[in-house]
Amino acid sequence: MDGAILYIGGEDRPRAGSREVQPEMTAASNNVLIRLKSLSKHYGAHTVLDGIDLKVRSGEVLAIIGPSGSGKSTLLRCINYLERPDGGTISIGSTTIDAARAVGRAELSALRRRVGMVFQSFNLFPHMSVLRNVSLAQERVLGRSRQESDERSMQLLKRVGMDDKAEQYPVRCSGGQQQRIAIARSLALDPDIMLFDEPTSALDPELGLEVLAVMRELAESGMTMIVVTHEMGFAENVSDTVMIMADGHIVEKGPSKDVMRNPQQERTKRFLRAVHDR
Repeated sequence: MDGAILYIGGEDRPRAGSREVQPEMTAASNNVLIRLKSLSKHYGAHTVLDGIDLKVRSGEVLAIIGPSGSGKSTLLRCINYLERPDGGTISIGSTTIDAARAVGRAELSALRRRVGMVFQSFNLFPHMSVLRNVSLAQERVLGRSRQESDERSMQLLKRVGMDDKAEQYPVRCSGGQQQRIAIARSLALDPDIMLFDEPTSALDPELGLEVLAVMRELAESGMTMIVVTHEMGFAENVSDTVMIMADGHIVEKGPSKDVMRNPQQERTKRFLRAVHDR
């Protein structure tokens, strides 16, 4: 993992198994896994999402960047239906939910079953061990036995470099360690898609690198990911596609290096200039 952590920085290095969104991608990776049509969200008179259309292919890593208040986090929460959209449809695989009609519990469970989400805050149970934090949802949601759940949890904790903390409580772990535990917990439900909402924003830079290294490994393994991030190095060097949002709209979207190095829209240029000059 140390090597991966050092690899995260902003340098332009091709990553192993790079999956750039190019015509030569395999047929399987070209399958659209997530499709949003005319997705909208309002808070009173304020429009947060204004008719968002988006496709994400299986195995694609999409980084969403943009100014604060542009609707990035709300978009993720609508995909997972933690926020109910005011209009539009969300399709994940063969499951489609139309915001214009009532959504049944079975439909909502089918949607959420396929989507894992990692937040800025870790949301771990402080009174449970690290192992129980990862195992509990497997028992409740997937019906696995405690033994099966614990075995799967230990595999995932090892994957994120936290297997030696299994019997400790979250309070004994650093912020970066707790976020890696939260990632393992989301992966434990075997999602098709992982959503990350600014997963390093509450961490100091060194601890943030630990989390980014885990996310890089997930990307290289072929996990479909949508990542709202302020980490420009991750956006350029790890994601396949970068999408810029501002004022509830998609301003620009394209292959990561093209958007980051040669943006076409003035709003994108202004945002990236502000980031680089900060």
